[in-house]
Amino acid sequence: MFDTQPKRRRLALAVVAALATSPALPAMAQDAAQAPAQQEAKTLDKLVVTAQKREEALQDVPVVVTALSEEILKDTGVRDVKDLQVLVPGLTVTSTQSEALTTARIRGIGTVGDNAGLESSVGVVIDGVYRPRNGVGFGDLGELERIEVLKGPQGTLFGKNTSAGVINVVTKRPGFEPSAEVELTGGNYAAMGIAGSLNLPIGDNSAFRIYAAQRARDGYIDVHIGAGPRTETDDFNQDFGTVRAQFRWDPSDTLTLNLAADVTNRTEDCCTGVTIIRGSTASILDALTPMPGDRGVAPIADPYAREAWSNRSTGQHIKDKGLSLQADWTTPWFGGATLTSVTAKRKWSSANGLDFDFSTADLLYRNPTEDDNYSAFDTFSQEFRLTGSTDTVDWLVGAFYSNEDLDRNEAYRVGAAYEPYLSVAILGRINPALAASPTAPLFLSQASGRPFGTVFLGHAAADTYEQNAKSFALFTNNTWHASDALDLTLGLRYTSEDKSLSSRYTNPNGGLGCASMLANPAQVVAALVARGLTVAQASAAAPQVVGFSCLPWTNVRHNGRHTEQDMSEGEWSGTLKAAYRWNDHVMTYASAARGYKGGGFNLDRVQSNTGLSSGVSGIVPVDDTSFPAEFVDSYELGAKTTWLGGNLLLNATLFHQTYSDFQLNSFLGTSFVVRSIPTVTSRGFDAEVLYQNGGLFVQGGLTYAKTKYGDDLLPDADLVLLPGSTASFAPKWSATGSVGYEFDLGKNLVARMHVGAKYMSEYNTGSDLDPQKLQSGYTTVNARASLGGRDGHWAVELWAQNLTDAEYMQVAFDAPLQTGSWNAFLGQPRTYGVTLRWRY
Repeated sequence: MFDTQPKRRRLALAVVAALATSPALPAMAQDAAQAPAQQEAKTLDKLVVTAQKREEALQDVPVVVTALSEEILKDTGVRDVKDLQVLVPGLTVTSTQSEALTTARIRGIGTVGDNAGLESSVGVVIDGVYRPRNGVGFGDLGELERIEVLKGPQGTLFGKNTSAGVINVVTKRPGFEPSAEVELTGGNYAAMGIAGSLNLPIGDNSAFRIYAAQRARDGYIDVHIGAGPRTETDDFNQDFGTVRAQFRWDPSDTLTLNLAADVTNRTEDCCTGVTIIRGSTASILDALTPMPGDRGVAPIADPYAREAWSNRSTGQHIKDKGLSLQADWTTPWFGGATLTSVTAKRKWSSANGLDFDFSTADLLYRNPTEDDNYSAFDTFSQEFRLTGSTDTVDWLVGAFYSNEDLDRNEAYRVGAAYEPYLSVAILGRINPALAASPTAPLFLSQASGRPFGTVFLGHAAADTYEQNAKSFALFTNNTWHASDALDLTLGLRYTSEDKSLSSRYTNPNGGLGCASMLANPAQVVAALVARGLTVAQASAAAPQVVGFSCLPWTNVRHNGRHTEQDMSEGEWSGTLKAAYRWNDHVMTYASAARGYKGGGFNLDRVQSNTGLSSGVSGIVPVDDTSFPAEFVDSYELGAKTTWLGGNLLLNATLFHQTYSDFQLNSFLGTSFVVRSIPTVTSRGFDAEVLYQNGGLFVQGGLTYAKTKYGDDLLPDADLVLLPGSTASFAPKWSATGSVGYEFDLGKNLVARMHVGAKYMSEYNTGSDLDPQKLQSGYTTVNARASLGGRDGHWAVELWAQNLTDAEYMQVAFDAPLQTGSWNAFLGQPRTYGVTLRWRY
């Protein structure tokens, strides 16, 4: 198992402790006490966003943007992008087998599948640096200045993998006023957290800022571990440390340099699934658990008892670190245009254990080691932008380059219960009466002619994938002020990408049982005849026996394979917008955009009946696992209105998006394949309201999205429900609302109350749209109440996430190898606690 006190964790604790005892703090107190009085009241129409890679007022940008300030992010308890859901209508964020496998969706559109070869439909950008996958970008975000959620394709300025939208995170930079903050948190599930930050000016033109945090929490799923070897009796726990440091240097009035470095280390257990429907094969698992009286899975499907059955470790170790340098230079060229350079180098890795059968019977698993289950990204990126303005044109030109190395190790290990379980389960599919025989667990031994216990050995598969992706793009975005009221915007981007993949497949045990059956099919027929079937019946059932004996992880035909794949793409994306300001209160706009998401390779053992990805269930290995690029054509018609002297904003947008070759990862019954769905449409509207009056602040949002698959028939029996149906993770209605109120208590105290809620109508959580995976509508509520000094030096905060303890599934899925059973990964239950905060 992993070291529970890793070096980075100790480093985070040491940095936080140093911040808390810094001798510089008292000296800062007087300046900080004067700061609130010096701040000028700002109206909402002055909210600034960078949706078009330049600072602009929210109400002047012809893009659907949900802009979230530092204050509302703190009030709602947002520490990572997953927490962001409660504030953004139309945004859904889910995790499955690991916190590293996290997916964001906007308006019902997002990447479906737990495969590193699939890139994101919703891009995550943190301080100008693009993160290659959603899971790579989910961690403690530290001190936030704001977060902007941009809806619809944003490929012109943010790149190829933003066909559904962008989550643009902006953290606090070093400033030239000294400040510090220390935060202590405690809560239920034994939650403990300490975080601190320190900002120090260095001379007249440079400053240093550091943030560090260490957080831990017990899991909210109780785990029955059976005979082990798992020892952890809870799951979905949390234990991570993070440090982020920045150095800013302004060598002149025209040049600013900001160097940032960050490191995060997570050592946790995640993720077990709970039973939502207990099928007929559950009794087989019960019988195969080695401990007397132990059940293999839940005796009664009661998911919100929050109990799971798992005998194998779900330990995960996620490391994320990076270095970036941003330079902004106001040049003497082109009327003082600004040249921006963002250079970044990042490394991310994840190793996690997995109990594939989600039971205490020892069937199929991966160890939490780099050899068994490991994904790593090593990415270099460089962006240049030149931004300028004339009396009639705001212009921008830029170039982007990235070089990404992806390494993946993927193993499958077979436990002692796999062979007898599969024997009984296969016979039950052929004829339920056959499964009741006392000798049923010996069937696969008889069918393969191998001694019992040797049909499937321990290390079934060990595969490695090495992928390199180089991307280069040129882009421009220009707004012509045709008149005082009319703006026309044209954006264009050309992206060239080259990908190469080297895959090596190994069966350390040689796939012995599968090999025996392929070499001697008559042995399979004879074993079935010995069970009482006629020769004709046995001949018809034999392919099913061989198919289940040659599932990808035990299929001898994969052993020793080595494939090389390459692809090159060159694609255009862009946008055309017209915005008309009728008066000081009302601006309307229309836009059209073309988005692009790159093609790629399926990093998995793929097999079908034809040896092609387009085939159906079969055992012939597939060499070409590539899938084509995904495109979207989007049209929007919107209005942004400003009232009450800039303190009330009412915005609304109609949208219609058509996706072609939508990338969907689906399970054929024998392996995962990426299907290109010919057409997916998403149409509806977004609306938002922002209001402030004195100490009162109100935010609300509403999204109606009708996101449907086209009527095109698909070859897979498991996808027959898709044509013409609502897409998975696509609620028709999504609404958010939050109210914050701040008021004085006497001369020296300030109180603040905040409540935020999100409603989502029903949606299906499965890519195959099985009705068992339907999630009914639900509402989550977050709340926070604080009391502090008027000078801002201290505050005590009581908080709750999911205050009403709403019960909902993140993702429901077919229980692996268990016909008629379904499992789910649950959403987080109610959590609550207290935070003590000191500011200087």
